[in-house]
Amino acid sequence: MMRATSAAILLLALTAQAMAQASPVVPTFIEETQAAGINAVFDGDWEYMVGGGVATFDCNDDGFADMLIAGGSAKATFYRNASERGGSLRFEKQDSGLELDAVAGAYPLDVDGDGVTDLVLLRVGENVVMRGLGSCRFERANEEWSFDGGDAWSTAFSATWERGAQWPTLAVGNYIDRREEGFPWGSCTDNWLHRPEGGDQFAPPLALKPSHCALSILFTDWNRSGTPALRVSNDREYYKGGQEQLWRIELGQVPARYTAEEGWKPLRIWGMGIAGYDLDFDGYPEYFLTSMADNKLQKLSGDASRPDYADVAFAKGVTAHRPYVGDNLRPSTAWHVQFEDVNNDGLADLFVVKGNVAKMPDFAEHDPNNLLLQRPDGTFEEAGDRAGVASTAIGRGGALADFNLDGLLDMVVVNRWESAQLWRNASEDAGRWMQVRLVQDGPNRDAVGAWIEIRCAGEVMRREVTVGGGHASGQSGWHHFGLGEEAEAEIRVIWPDGEEGDWQRFDSDGFYMLERGAALAAWTPG
Repeated sequence: MMRATSAAILLLALTAQAMAQASPVVPTFIEETQAAGINAVFDGDWEYMVGGGVATFDCNDDGFADMLIAGGSAKATFYRNASERGGSLRFEKQDSGLELDAVAGAYPLDVDGDGVTDLVLLRVGENVVMRGLGSCRFERANEEWSFDGGDAWSTAFSATWERGAQWPTLAVGNYIDRREEGFPWGSCTDNWLHRPEGGDQFAPPLALKPSHCALSILFTDWNRSGTPALRVSNDREYYKGGQEQLWRIELGQVPARYTAEEGWKPLRIWGMGIAGYDLDFDGYPEYFLTSMADNKLQKLSGDASRPDYADVAFAKGVTAHRPYVGDNLRPSTAWHVQFEDVNNDGLADLFVVKGNVAKMPDFAEHDPNNLLLQRPDGTFEEAGDRAGVASTAIGRGGALADFNLDGLLDMVVVNRWESAQLWRNASEDAGRWMQVRLVQDGPNRDAVGAWIEIRCAGEVMRREVTVGGGHASGQSGWHHFGLGEEAEAEIRVIWPDGEEGDWQRFDSDGFYMLERGAALAAWTPG
């Protein structure tokens, strides 16, 4: 009996180990760039070596994500989504008012709380807030909203609603001073914090000093305190003390950086992109930071009383420090980054856009985008080549979004000097899924700062609702969750003011609207 029991225990242990190391299902992506009507190029010379973003958002209330692609020295291009549910991807160019030149990045959010999406356009020159008018039409709102767009080289953006505020606080990251002698290798310019004033206006921007050429910033509630802080990923000025930053942004207080005495460890990378996600179901987000050469995956090394982070990228298999196809084994250059579940197995995967700055000889010339799939044991394996998305164009921004509303996340990548690329997720063996949109009355209608929790298969998946991060690329609309083989699960929302909603059951493979104080409601296109 003892031998049989021991053998059974050993067999169970070996089975569990094999399952933990099992390779995840590799999704199938089909490139449909030309067939879908996409031909936008991010163009330009030195002033456009960074940036090159895409914004995805629904501006005509049909549930399908439309798209704006930054043009750099050319005009930005707006595409209305003309896809049919479950079909091939199709987009149509349409005049929208967003067709400005010198656009480096774009982020959607409902600034004035009228239920219509607005956009913040980051530019080489004056930044512009574009008010949504409905039916995918937009107009300039800088003067009416007292938004000072400045005249810098803006490369990063994030937004939050400070407690009790009617309008958002906007953070803008700026790059090198393009007017300084010696451009483009001059000094970095200050980042800006645009706080609301008088309910429906913005105060003059507050400089965040010191600034070290931010390429990604993100308001995130790293310690679940209810008050998001501002993470800043910097690219330059290590000779002036430049490093990654975490700013304490508290209502009515002057912004202040977390210090080494408070637990913040100095980290110097060529910071380009930030993405956060609770990968290990412990309630706190991990953060992936893109760079040149090896990338970082940061996890709290203690409790949440101090912002003390350890790098676990090597242990998790996500350093992504050189190309994984071809013989060009010089270090990689990584830009946009995003956590999403591309095979719907209930585990967040990692999407990284790659591309040489231009022709830097010390870095890989042919640098494929990464699609790192998470295994059950929390490690990742590269699948970009097997999934069909290992483009070696000079990538910059990007997005994962369900463009044809079939429950599978599709992919768009913005490239420098050549057309953006679009892939449809055509996987036939992916798991179940759900997608949800949040709505609340008054300001902050899209509930930025909320936490969505899905109780499924013995775990609680958590997603923080944020505006910002990535690289020059923003998204609004549906929040996607893979559910594996589960036919049903439960959802609740912890709203931005800390109120916890009730757990509500739902069936898998569906879209849902969740309005604060109301029951979860199924949604169907049309």
